[in-house]
Amino acid sequence: MYKLYIANRNYSTWSLRGWLAMRLSGAPFEEVLVQLAGKGPNPANLTFSPSGLVPALHDGTTIVWDSLAIAEYLAERHKGMWPDDPAARAWARSISAEMHAGFTALRAEMTMCIRERVDVRPWSPALAADVARVISLWNETRRRFGAGGDFLCGRYSLADAFYGPVAYRFRTYGVEPEGEAKRYLATLLAHPDMRAWEKAALAENVVHDFDEPRVMYRDKLAAAGR
Repeated sequence: MYKLYIANRNYSTWSLRGWLAMRLSGAPFEEVLVQLAGKGPNPANLTFSPSGLVPALHDGTTIVWDSLAIAEYLAERHKGMWPDDPAARAWARSISAEMHAGFTALRAEMTMCIRERVDVRPWSPALAADVARVISLWNETRRRFGAGGDFLCGRYSLADAFYGPVAYRFRTYGVEPEGEAKRYLATLLAHPDMRAWEKAALAENVVHDFDEPRVMYRDKLAAAGR
């Protein structure tokens, strides 16, 4: 049986991506929860993750770390995780890789905190550009490949798993897209796996100040009377 190591559900975006990929595979797996210890690698994780980061997937003696590597590893072994159409599949891989490698302002300035609701406007120019890019990407993907379903490429796929944390971020920080992106955001948040993750996240009682919006933006929120 697979074993997947993840960290705090309320905060850990990469854990969420790996977990959603694991759920999408349909395969049974054991879930092991570890605690975050800051923004970087945790030396305590080196016993199960060569990078010291999560998620990390164990399949017998095979260890796969990094969420994109986990997604591809599972997709090689379980059908239907990427879109069937070659053009849609290439697009889905590209937008997943873009999320995996980019959007640095979004990651830094809109940390995932599922239980929180906070308005930190005005956004930095870099953050505003990242938000606009995500919305544009969602609208274009739905327009080009969304026929036959309500998700990015129609049927729910790994592309949606990679944007799951963005959906929570948008809700936390009050981002309200227009058009297909608005409908897609609601659809993704309502997916049963997203709801299951959220329920477990809300049951957690561990607080990490380094990912708390009201700690990060304390002075800005106080100045704005929020």
